[in-house]
Amino acid sequence: MDIDVYQQYFGADAVFSDVRRRGAAVMLTSSSGGGEIRYTLTVSFFPYEDPTDFRITYDAAFSEVLYEARGRRSGKREQGMLLTLRERADRIAEKHQAKIFWDHPLIDARFG
Repeated sequence: MDIDVYQQYFGADAVFSDVRRRGAAVMLTSSSGGGEIRYTLTVSFFPYEDPTDFRITYDAAFSEVLYEARGRRSGKREQGMLLTLRERADRIAEKHQAKIFWDHPLIDARFG
């Protein structure tokens, strides 16, 4: 079972597949099953050509597993991950010559 622990969209600057991307979706997802838990950070850059343009593109989506072990969801663990989420997302963005504008949220944060 997958649960979006956190999701929020921000302004961004990047170019992928010759298309300027002005938005970034940042998500922390927990996946569990068979007594295992995994937390994955995903950053996806999308065009965001107008305030209603939230289409997600898969040619500019990057993921990193933050935690994987036997066990189940932990609110305390999730809070710890959220504290370092921006730093980790910035590393993903920099690796792909992109920038996330944290001071420019496009939607309010969603928690699950």
